[in-house]
Amino acid sequence: MSLILTEVLENLIKFIKIMILQNKLEKHGNWLFRYRGVWPSILLIAGTAVYAYIEFNPELFFLEETPYEIYYEVGCLIICLLGFAVRVYTVGYTPAKTSGRNTKEQVAERVNTVGMYSVVRHPLYLGNFLLGLGIAFFTGSFWFVLVYCLVYWLTFERIMFAEEQFLRQKFGQTYTDWANKTPAFIPDFKLFTKPDLPFSLKKVLKKEKNGLLALFAIFAFFDVLGEFIEGKHEYTYLFLICCVVSCIAYGILKIMKKKTTFLNEVGR
Repeated sequence: MSLILTEVLENLIKFIKIMILQNKLEKHGNWLFRYRGVWPSILLIAGTAVYAYIEFNPELFFLEETPYEIYYEVGCLIICLLGFAVRVYTVGYTPAKTSGRNTKEQVAERVNTVGMYSVVRHPLYLGNFLLGLGIAFFTGSFWFVLVYCLVYWLTFERIMFAEEQFLRQKFGQTYTDWANKTPAFIPDFKLFTKPDLPFSLKKVLKKEKNGLLALFAIFAFFDVLGEFIEGKHEYTYLFLICCVVSCIAYGILKIMKKKTTFLNEVGR
């Protein structure tokens, strides 16, 4: 009898510890969710410092001053564009009040289970990770890439946990059934299900214009900074042209959003 009571007490203690840990993770995740918009600024500041250090010490980057350096930089841009494409595809097929940029609290009117959400539970965070990964690689420091991956995982693991707790409590079995078969972060394209809604270019233009501008502005900024440190003017004009074009596009879309209803769509 005493052995049974001991086992029951041990299981009860384990259960309480798990609940306490889950509550802490959810609390931390909700706090990080509220301030997740600060993450790009932290990445940019840290990345700028690392990039400048590498430029002052070119021997630390094995491709510095080689013909392959430009290909490496374009490769970094391609990684970022892949992340941006994931965001565009995800946002373009989602209805209103899901997959948003809300920060004060979790918001969801339904569980997205088709399109990108049929292959991965957090496609926007996957897209954001790839965007940051390309920038981290662009610094030329593989140590910084490792640190970026570790910090991103520790941060967004908690945010994803908090979001999933919210969805589990709100949608119950509907959410659980979808979550049990859909990977959290690494896509399984064999599970792909065609989206219910048509692709909304207007929603993408309205929601993702900031990200595109920021992406090309960062690459242009790094390129100019690197040439300034080296005392050269051999700019990568691809980055500069893309930055200028995205600036113009951003200005036009900003005016359209403010002065017209052209980018508005019911339910999107």
